[in-house]
Amino acid sequence: MMNPNQEGLTEINGALLHYEAAGAGQPFVMLHGHLLDLRQWDDQFAAFSGTHQVVRYDARGFGQSSLPPAPFRHADDLAGLLQFLQVEHAILMGSSGGGGICLDFAVLHPEMVDGLILVGSNLGGYQPTGPIPLGLLAYVQARQRGDLPEALEQSLKVFTDGPRREPGQVNPVARERTRVMSAALFSRPPVPEAVAQELQPPAIDRLGEIHAPTLAIVGGEDDPMLHTIAGILAARIPGAKSVVIPDAGHHPNLEHPEAFNQIVREFLK
Repeated sequence: MMNPNQEGLTEINGALLHYEAAGAGQPFVMLHGHLLDLRQWDDQFAAFSGTHQVVRYDARGFGQSSLPPAPFRHADDLAGLLQFLQVEHAILMGSSGGGGICLDFAVLHPEMVDGLILVGSNLGGYQPTGPIPLGLLAYVQARQRGDLPEALEQSLKVFTDGPRREPGQVNPVARERTRVMSAALFSRPPVPEAVAQELQPPAIDRLGEIHAPTLAIVGGEDDPMLHTIAGILAARIPGAKSVVIPDAGHHPNLEHPEAFNQIVREFLK
């Protein structure tokens, strides 16, 4: 088993991944959303290191981790990191794109998953219906043309504020933390050759194979698509449940850390 308190960079599948570990007990691994980095979990990393062996890391291409110019699969990186840390099985908590990684990993390595906490989670193979919301379209276009200030503003409006809130109605500390992490991500140069490979068949067609206790958490002000996905997870993963955190956007753990942590503690019991 790994040293209970450590931080470092390790080569996994050709990439250098930055990770942190603390505490002792049942392993509890935290995967950030794909607008952020491992700092998303500052409050949870501190709160749960007293009861669990907590691990968080920057996914390939985020934070302090590298992005080699080659195809890859995030779930394989997670498997490699856990092997390096000598973690045989763990509770996984993933936000947004990190949740999608957790689901793929649970399909590929069910024996290594003690539980799943999926926060505003993506779902491999899910196809949204209807037109792309204008705010999301503006965000994508700004990213494509390299307009960092506009991409930042649109991402905060779409993902942090949500479709029904104004910026002044959002926890200002959480909004600024999100801005800082997203700015760091958007400023990284693109690497077109680094293509994240999809699981085939996708996770949406294999949710019935997941038998780990599962909780889907979604912010009340998050995009309706994320509520739809949370409903699919709760309906198709045996025994899974879902909970809504009111007055929260795409990263509810940042806006309401105490309420979020209490929900997680109840699940861990």
